[in-house]
Amino acid sequence: MTAAILDSFSVTQNDLDWHELSQQPDLTLTIHDRTRTEETIQRARDCELVLTNKVEFSRQVISALPRLRYIGVLATGYNVVDTEAARERGITVTNIPAYSTPSVAQQVFAHLLNVTNSVAHYADENRRGRWSKSPDFLWMDTPLTELARKTMVIRGMGNIGTQVAQIALAFGMRVVAVSHRTDLPEGVERTTWTEALRQADVLSLHCPLTRDTHHLLDALTLTYLKPEAIVINTGRGPLVDEHAMALALHSGRLRAYCADVLSVEPAWLGNPLLKAPRCYLTPHIAWATREARQRLIHTATHNVEAFLTGHPVNVVS
Repeated sequence: MTAAILDSFSVTQNDLDWHELSQQPDLTLTIHDRTRTEETIQRARDCELVLTNKVEFSRQVISALPRLRYIGVLATGYNVVDTEAARERGITVTNIPAYSTPSVAQQVFAHLLNVTNSVAHYADENRRGRWSKSPDFLWMDTPLTELARKTMVIRGMGNIGTQVAQIALAFGMRVVAVSHRTDLPEGVERTTWTEALRQADVLSLHCPLTRDTHHLLDALTLTYLKPEAIVINTGRGPLVDEHAMALALHSGRLRAYCADVLSVEPAWLGNPLLKAPRCYLTPHIAWATREARQRLIHTATHNVEAFLTGHPVNVVS
């Protein structure tokens, strides 16, 4: 059985490997660090199985690969695959559910604490001698904020949103959710989107990107937020209208925007958020702890094993 991984490096990052998968019997595996769009068909042409993180499999690409039987998406989201086209061809598509939940939830609070406690800022200023020159035993030039009794609004209560809620509750925060779930965790309140925006001291986005959630935060909905609100986006870049967000930051109508995702990745140099004040961007790394990537590799291997034995798991199409 011939197989190829088309964009391995995003997962392995030189500290992990695909040994577990390559040892599968009767599997001939080719590994590519990266694959450009124009290389996809050539590299997958003879493959029965392909694994992809961000390399896209459109209807056109799928139609050009007559031997293809399986697409393993190396992520939870599988929007890089035209699942309808795959289904029509009888191609099995799998994903990697829940592998990054603890890591992404951790990144949410790394962003939040960066804003509320400014640890990196103070460490840098101390290296410049600011504390040493203080006439007092302390030195501070930013507001510090206690999270206890603040209201965190979570949009989307899947695995990650639920874990974020648990951590927020441990901080003593009030947690309010906007979710279709009927069984919210204990201690989490439910409200409408508009009311949630008005209540939020912190807003954390964890919903999928759909037609209904595209630009969930736009010029109008941003006006509902308090001026001291902090917005955190570890979901998908297009959940936020980036031009409207940049204007809100420049005008002082928002305390901070923290994001691990942008609408175009890698970051487009013209993105207005790159120069917006109080905007803290990380380069889509929330999922990428070594532990999470190791879980991803293990699950991807299990997905292939299950498919080869005729009992596929984590099937999305």
